[in-house]
Amino acid sequence: MNKQISYTEKIPFFNVPVTLDCGQAFRWKKDGNGDMHGVAFSRALTVHAQGDKITFYGTDKEEFNRIWRRYFDLDRDYEGICRGFGADEKLKSAVEAYPGIRILRQEPWEALVSFIISQNNNIPRIKGIIERLCENFGDDLGGGDFSFPSPEKILAAGQEGLAPLRAGFRAKYIIDAAEKVASGEVDFAGIEKLDLESAAQELKKIKGVGDKVAACALLYGFGRVDALPVDVWVKRILETDYPGGLPACTDGVKGIAQQYLFHWKRNCGV
Repeated sequence: MNKQISYTEKIPFFNVPVTLDCGQAFRWKKDGNGDMHGVAFSRALTVHAQGDKITFYGTDKEEFNRIWRRYFDLDRDYEGICRGFGADEKLKSAVEAYPGIRILRQEPWEALVSFIISQNNNIPRIKGIIERLCENFGDDLGGGDFSFPSPEKILAAGQEGLAPLRAGFRAKYIIDAAEKVASGEVDFAGIEKLDLESAAQELKKIKGVGDKVAACALLYGFGRVDALPVDVWVKRILETDYPGGLPACTDGVKGIAQQYLFHWKRNCGV
């Protein structure tokens, strides 16, 4: 990564460290300066936040507007959405505790594999498996950074070749995902055009992809902010706080609402 290249912009309502480390992406970590460093779209990036002044090292304005603006979902009015959440007391508390969480628009393939790996797993172990996956099969970008490997690279390795990842039962699901995506049986471009339920059904053609993984892939990989992934934490939230379902103020943006509630409950224990 060339840290001599950078782009700075004032971005309101963007909590960089929480957004990049709240369980929706697994390739970001704090560097020695306290900045967030990660890789997406085969590009390394370091993000430095000082209030609402954000500097992105490793990119210029043209590339930032072409790639990273969409990745960080900067054209969506999160402040307005979260103001609407104020109609519900619990959501209001979640937003007040962690303002500025945004939903990352990741590459669909990376999001799909990441959440296949996430099944019955904890975040440190998920990060370790993904790191080994990239180091073993991704392209070397220099500086200790690696791209996320393509379906074809994973297929070439085969299930036995994935043994160094220590992914357990998930290895066969990763291979099945690679086969179906590489062959076009699961077509990301087609999924983009489908309604939420039909899109989920397409993803569930892959072994090991159920409702939760499909919803995560749609939310974090396809920008479907109406998708509602239900993991152990969200299930508990729905059962204890919203037995009748999430309130009307979350209609159309349930994925954003669950991210706030998930992070709030997980960290505040309320």
